[in-house]
Amino acid sequence: MRRNFFNIVLVLLLASVPMAWGQTSAKPLAIGSRLPDFSLTGTDGVVHKPSDWSQSPVLVIAFLCNHCTESQVYEARLNLMSQRYADKGVSVVAIQSSNPKAVTEKDLAWSDVGDSLADMKERAAFRKFRFPYLYDGDTGSTAQAFRATVAPSVFIFDKDRKLRYSGRIDSDPSEGPATKHNASDAVDELLSDKPATVASTPAVGCRLRLGPDAAVKSSPDAGTVSVTLATTDALSALRRNPTGKLLLVNFYATWCGPCVTEFPDLMATNRMYRDRPFSFTTVSSNVPAEKAEVFAFLQKMNATTNNLLYGSDDTYAMQDAFDPNVGSAVPVTVLLSSRGDVLFHEQGEIDLMEIRRAILAHLPDDPEHIGSQKYWASK
Repeated sequence: MRRNFFNIVLVLLLASVPMAWGQTSAKPLAIGSRLPDFSLTGTDGVVHKPSDWSQSPVLVIAFLCNHCTESQVYEARLNLMSQRYADKGVSVVAIQSSNPKAVTEKDLAWSDVGDSLADMKERAAFRKFRFPYLYDGDTGSTAQAFRATVAPSVFIFDKDRKLRYSGRIDSDPSEGPATKHNASDAVDELLSDKPATVASTPAVGCRLRLGPDAAVKSSPDAGTVSVTLATTDALSALRRNPTGKLLLVNFYATWCGPCVTEFPDLMATNRMYRDRPFSFTTVSSNVPAEKAEVFAFLQKMNATTNNLLYGSDDTYAMQDAFDPNVGSAVPVTVLLSSRGDVLFHEQGEIDLMEIRRAILAHLPDDPEHIGSQKYWASK
């Protein structure tokens, strides 16, 4: 997660230049402005409009972004806000406005999913959102109307639907003892028919990528594809994990239907996390005579991972050399810690979200993404 000082400076600098991605102005929506109109589809399949919450004395509109660490950290706090104020009639609504086509696989290094409506449904179900989660990613027009530039950020409207607070949810993503709960304080004051003592704060997070012009073309993976015959010693060494990183190992065969079905998703997973302390080795349980067939399959899948092929026709002995406890029927997927501990083991076709979340839960934070590992390790 970006350091607070750096983020505040960045937000101030961005506010002084024209907006990219089709947004005409970075000038914040003025306090006292009327609630912008919108009509957006939610993860519940319903088209939502501001009139849905006409009876709420206070309406909180939050802008989130699935792939953004900063936004992820605040999902639970929005859930708590929604729960805390439910009996007082306060409505909390979240909107995802980034164009999903503007997000590359490399951008997903800290997430399990992207920013499409389908991805939003996955996240909302996984984190049990207590608030409507609406999709604005095709045009970003709602974010533009609110002049929202980053996620997470919130806009709080009174009973007359005039803006009374905008900015951050609170002052500390790690929620330390000195945290200033700006958004909750504003809600409390509005419920008491008082103006917000602090009406605006700088929102800090990931920059929203708005509008169709934000889309980027995906570039082909420039890595090379190869396959190496593995000895039993090599497989035993692989089990001990010589990489010094988190290691994912997938045993497959070209004649195995479930193996072939899940392989593209596994390759996408590798492209998402490979710039972090993560390594991926595929092991084909085909026999050595089928090396040409295996290589052709790997080329078709653009498998720039480390790829091994059993170096013996005795496939049971080869599998046992890696670990007799993981099973011999493919597919088999194993996630190893840097010390060789088994963190995840699945025999049969994997649950893609489960394996991605297991990977994320065991990858360490860096200075720009503080709180990510805790987020993914929590249930």
